[in-house]
Amino acid sequence: MAWNEPGGNNQDPWGGRKGGGNDGPPDLDEAFKKVQEKINGLFGGGGKSSGGNGGLSGASFVAMLIIFSLVYLALGVYQVNEQERAVVLRFGLYNQTKGPGLHWNPPLVDNVTTVNVTRVRLHSTKGEMLTEDLNIVEVNLSVQYSIADARDFVLKVRNPESSLAQASDSALRHIIGSSEMHSVLTEGRERIAIDVATRLQSYLDHYSTGIQIEKVNVEETNPPNQVQEAFDDVNKAREDEERSKNEAEAYANGIIPEARGKAQRTIEEANAYKAQVVARSQGEAQRFKKLLTEYNKAPKVTRERLYIDAMQEVLSNSSKVMVDVEGGNNMMYLPLDKLVRPSASTNSLQDLSPEALQDLRNRMADIQGRSIETRTTRRREVR
Repeated sequence: MAWNEPGGNNQDPWGGRKGGGNDGPPDLDEAFKKVQEKINGLFGGGGKSSGGNGGLSGASFVAMLIIFSLVYLALGVYQVNEQERAVVLRFGLYNQTKGPGLHWNPPLVDNVTTVNVTRVRLHSTKGEMLTEDLNIVEVNLSVQYSIADARDFVLKVRNPESSLAQASDSALRHIIGSSEMHSVLTEGRERIAIDVATRLQSYLDHYSTGIQIEKVNVEETNPPNQVQEAFDDVNKAREDEERSKNEAEAYANGIIPEARGKAQRTIEEANAYKAQVVARSQGEAQRFKKLLTEYNKAPKVTRERLYIDAMQEVLSNSSKVMVDVEGGNNMMYLPLDKLVRPSASTNSLQDLSPEALQDLRNRMADIQGRSIETRTTRRREVR
């Protein structure tokens, strides 16, 4: 029921009754006056203005202004750590990037966003991908990155880390799709990581994300579970092949230096023999010249000396000696090769059999008897 309709108890919207003591709405000036009096009471100003209307005194206004200024200045002070950079927006537009230290920016005017630019962050991704030879592999990749440009990281892209995840998947699938399965599962993983890092960095630079790729690791590559056993057998065969190659290379590395050493030793021996022959020839030539000089002085003596030296040299190399018994027709043969044969453990005579020793004794006795008989015959002839 409306307030001015019949039965409304003569009430108005201002809380009064018609005909009562309050015939209209409340006085707004009176309400403001009461509020100002309360504020003046808080700051010690209880008097009224000269005009008779309530209000703040000059001292109270200055005090409030000072307090407001101090609070405003305090809210604008902030510190940037050594590993951080601060991106300052003024009225929503980029203003500047501040380095480490204590700074101040007006609150409600500037918006400051701090970014850690030294911390290395990690992003991991995993998925099944198709290789160049139409095989499916499962690759687990991890990307380590940091913030190189705080302005681009904050302003250029709405969600830089989400862009990094999508770009890393794109780069990884592009590289895996250009590689064969054997390379992905074995020795090609390091090369794949390098190619992914290069392509991913080009994507992020093109998007102006402000992200710098530190390192990309291909942590694990596996074939599908359905063919895991077959690939294990293939990997085992490759390991056996690699082990055989290593053994062959080790054998070659052992044989080749030894052969080279023998060849070098043979060359050195040949050079030494050459030097020896040349030196000996030169010495013989010098000796012959000196011998010729002596021969010119005494030919007969020199000839006899040369004959004796030659016979000594010849007979010293002979293993058989023929003894001519003067006055007899028989010649005695002595096996000097057995008599003078060196032995490491026994005497040379002990190497002969008992029969050979007895035969040697008989022959020596026969020679001695013939020598005595010859001397006796000569003495008789002399007489």
